[in-house]
Amino acid sequence: MARIAVIGAGTGAMAAAARLAVAGEKVTVYERSASYGGSVGRHEHEGFVFDTGPGLLHLPAVQRDLFVKTGKESLEQCVSLTQVDPASRHLFADGTAVSLPNASRAGVAAALDGALGAGAGARWSDFMDRARDAWDRSRRPLLEEPLRPDHRVLGRDPYPAVRQRRLLRPARQAGTVAEIGAWELADPRLAALLDGYALAHGLDPRTAPASAALLPYMEQTFGSWYVEGGMRELARAVYERCVARRVTFVFGAEVVRVVEKDGRAAGVELADGEVAEADRVVLGVRPRPGLVPDQVWGADDVVVRAGAAGRFTVLLSLRGGREADAVHRTVVHGDGAAEQEAVFGGRVAAHPTVTVLRPDDPATRPDPEHEAVTLTATTAPQGPVDWRDPEVRRRFADVLVERAAAAVPGLRERILHTEVRTPAETEAETGAEGGAVPPPALAGAAGAYLHPGNPTRLPGLYLAGGWAHPGGGLAHAGMSGTLVAGLVVEGDGFRGSR
Repeated sequence: MARIAVIGAGTGAMAAAARLAVAGEKVTVYERSASYGGSVGRHEHEGFVFDTGPGLLHLPAVQRDLFVKTGKESLEQCVSLTQVDPASRHLFADGTAVSLPNASRAGVAAALDGALGAGAGARWSDFMDRARDAWDRSRRPLLEEPLRPDHRVLGRDPYPAVRQRRLLRPARQAGTVAEIGAWELADPRLAALLDGYALAHGLDPRTAPASAALLPYMEQTFGSWYVEGGMRELARAVYERCVARRVTFVFGAEVVRVVEKDGRAAGVELADGEVAEADRVVLGVRPRPGLVPDQVWGADDVVVRAGAAGRFTVLLSLRGGREADAVHRTVVHGDGAAEQEAVFGGRVAAHPTVTVLRPDDPATRPDPEHEAVTLTATTAPQGPVDWRDPEVRRRFADVLVERAAAAVPGLRERILHTEVRTPAETEAETGAEGGAVPPPALAGAAGAYLHPGNPTRLPGLYLAGGWAHPGGGLAHAGMSGTLVAGLVVEGDGFRGSR
């Protein structure tokens, strides 16, 4: 039985902890905050309950596999999952609106034809066919296997962009999300739809590789799911599974250094000076200088990228019940390039894309005559914008409310209480520099969108969670936990489960 120290209690780190405990290891999780879950948080106010992190679950097979492999009770026996239908409603800048059904390619095409005009559905379906090809080409090496030593092979974009011939000019092929929208989808509303998927994951459509087509493909293929009681219930279930497998949690324990001895990871040092010895260490938080030894990466390794975007969230307690035909998720699209220039240029966007979540869940409100609504926008991180400034916070929150009014009737007049959360709060609570939220790993762009591999060059030290391969998001973080557990138990020859 090996002693394993896990740093951080995010969902990816806990997934690794549960799997390692089932394999017979003695696992202790050290978490700097007072609770588990990492970015999957909860805020409560006078009977209103809000998710402060992800609001929906995509690719639930990752969590289902975790529960199957770590105990007798399935995921559905531990939480209540419901498919969200329609999956999303989209309000575009020209006033057009469309509701997209959940996990129905034909239904999405029909809805787009009906709202945007004949041919829109076919163009989107053709794009999704190409996205499926990219998924088939990159799924295992990008998501289900440890990052290969020859990871540069993932620098080639798997998306089969359409080769477009032009009179008297060279042929062109889309290499970015924005170029797919402009050249292949050929409708500013379809382009905005695609851009919205990239923005929601903290990616700049102007530079994100075409392989980001995987994001809408995964959502529209595997569906959008809501966890009754809020996504925090999923974090609770994973935590309880860890406890049932005899994982030890130490909260309020900030790890300041991974201890190295005889050329390998040998434990962790806490802020109070205590050293906890371990045979292996799993780092489930963003690596930073001083926390990890210098030899963690070599010259040819993927390292953590800086400059990821953050999220600005407004939690609204509303008087008045949710109307019967209300949609769970509405995306109010922004002003395209101007928004992207602001967010990724370190400024506040004037017309941001706002995601409005309105769960039909009695657990989120004090009674049927009230409603809990969450507004979210992708923003520049803390630093380029000072999100601690009360006036900056107030003004941007007001912008989100104004834009969300298109999705929630009488919104401003219904507000009882407002809670604002910015990248500054994310930084304080999770320790992520600037409150940045890790994007998922993507192939292409010469490997610029990959994340550090799970094993490191320091024997005995492994990386799990959103800042490690295969990147951010609940599904991706869960995959990283699976990979770390496999590497620890089976050794460097582990190539993922089949």
